[in-house]
Amino acid sequence: MKLRWIEPHEPLPPPARALREPNGLLAAGRDLSPERLLEAYRHGIFPWFSDGQPVLWWSPDPRMVLDLDDFVVTRSFAKTLRRIRREGRWQLRLDTAFDAVMRECAAPREGQDGTWITDDICAAYGGLHRMGLAHSVETWSGDTLIGGLYGVSLGRMFFGESMFAREPEASKVALAGLVNLLRRCDFSVIDCQQNTSHLASMGAHETDRRSFLRRVDELIVKPPPDWSTLQIELPDA
Repeated sequence: MKLRWIEPHEPLPPPARALREPNGLLAAGRDLSPERLLEAYRHGIFPWFSDGQPVLWWSPDPRMVLDLDDFVVTRSFAKTLRRIRREGRWQLRLDTAFDAVMRECAAPREGQDGTWITDDICAAYGGLHRMGLAHSVETWSGDTLIGGLYGVSLGRMFFGESMFAREPEASKVALAGLVNLLRRCDFSVIDCQQNTSHLASMGAHETDRRSFLRRVDELIVKPPPDWSTLQIELPDA
């Protein structure tokens, strides 16, 4: 099957037309507007490409998801959470440094060449953030940003994008805070896109594309919470 090129005025192809090799590659194009991003997420599609490439759209099968009730708090991580709450050195904040979180997620990492979080990606998701549809969870130590994550929220579905840590466990603390927040707001799942051992260690698992898309269809039409009024805090452990 040949990869399809999508012009700005054309809709994205159905996810079922994605290639098997590489797994989930669906289409290429140049349009990375907020409207295109929203179209993609509503159909379980996301962009992933490097500098110098066109915008590549993906819908892998299977798909990695984290059911919120399956989030793993190990004994050692529970101990970390209790220590952080006791000492009061770290705080969680919501949507106070979205652009900074994206820059940190884009920073070079050991064993990786370059980043898929390009300037165009930062600009595109920054646009969604200003629309109230992309959000960051941040771990702070005083005035220093030490960890965090960002993603897109439509209805009661959260699509995770990337996370970073400058201190051990700082990104996991942010994820634990997000899970706690989403549970309170009647969410049930976080899209994690692709399988990694790190995500699996926290309770994420693979599901087939059809089941994933069915959940997306059900959840994105639910009334969204008012993110501007939400408060995020460290979970109990």
